[in-house]
Amino acid sequence: MAGKVSQKPVYREYFRLFKKTFLLTSIIIFPCSVLADSLDECINKGIRSASPDTRVAEIKADCDNSLLSDSLPEDEYSDNGVVKERIKYDQDHVLEPFTLMAHKPNYLLFAAYNDKGYNSEYAQVIDPDNEWRDTEAQFQLSMKFPLLVNLLDDTFDIYAGYTNRSFWQIYGSDSSPFRETNHEPEIWVQFQPNWKLWGFTNTWNSFGVNHQSNGREEELSRSWNRVFAWITLEKGNLAMSVKPWYRVPEDLSDDDNPDITDYMGHGEISASYLYNKHVFSALSRNNLESGFSKGTVELSWSFPLGDWPYLKGYIHWHSGYGESLIDYNTYANTIGIGISLTDWL
Repeated sequence: MAGKVSQKPVYREYFRLFKKTFLLTSIIIFPCSVLADSLDECINKGIRSASPDTRVAEIKADCDNSLLSDSLPEDEYSDNGVVKERIKYDQDHVLEPFTLMAHKPNYLLFAAYNDKGYNSEYAQVIDPDNEWRDTEAQFQLSMKFPLLVNLLDDTFDIYAGYTNRSFWQIYGSDSSPFRETNHEPEIWVQFQPNWKLWGFTNTWNSFGVNHQSNGREEELSRSWNRVFAWITLEKGNLAMSVKPWYRVPEDLSDDDNPDITDYMGHGEISASYLYNKHVFSALSRNNLESGFSKGTVELSWSFPLGDWPYLKGYIHWHSGYGESLIDYNTYANTIGIGISLTDWL
């Protein structure tokens, strides 16, 4: 904990940091082993069906190209919009067994630095010696799965999803506690109307209910429930979304955060652009509604890492309120760098 002087040899400190970094990286990288299994399966299948004069290298090259075109956003493979390609990819894999589908971005920030610092008041409720560091690791894991699909002439689906966002003080004491973890289960209906509007196509709409909480008790507890709509327009490689919501009222005596909409607002707008396998995204929440006094802006950039098709580099910037539920009413200005497994596009 803060205030204690470590007497451990330097090499032990390096070894401890290595173990933590390895664990943190494996959280995101482990799912990629599934893709490696797919490549092996493709090669074995190709060998069984190939003619005697076919070389193994040719079979592997065909499998690499097939998996690459299936797994990457198809800005170079199709004339469809980027959202339509994402929907098509989901539909092609939705009924496959043992499949977890990406919902929101899945990423790991090895280091995220907040130049405003984090409030240690809530940490000291548990331990008076706790002091939060300004630099921590952050990651988000987000998945969805189908409940009912291909309804109303294959245009209407019902999904459930779960998003976990964690803030890990890995660069602090030996215990390296999680400063905050936010849980977000939700259920929604979605359809693809393909309406045209000002040169854009309204490719995807959804309506659902959402619960978000930090799973803690008493004065550390934060939670709220919302009914939301999510409207997405696209034009070529550009996707834009409007997501309004209505907070379900709670009894004042049971409400852990009665002023949360003052900081989180009643909706958000976002945009993503795909260029040569780079994804640039922006989000604005509660800026106009609060007169730019309690709003949030987020920018992110995911970019290729060499020829590796499944992981990307990731830079994320957050400025404003609501970075986490425990600090929803505290301003944070955070820049982080890490890796991305899946993005919006």
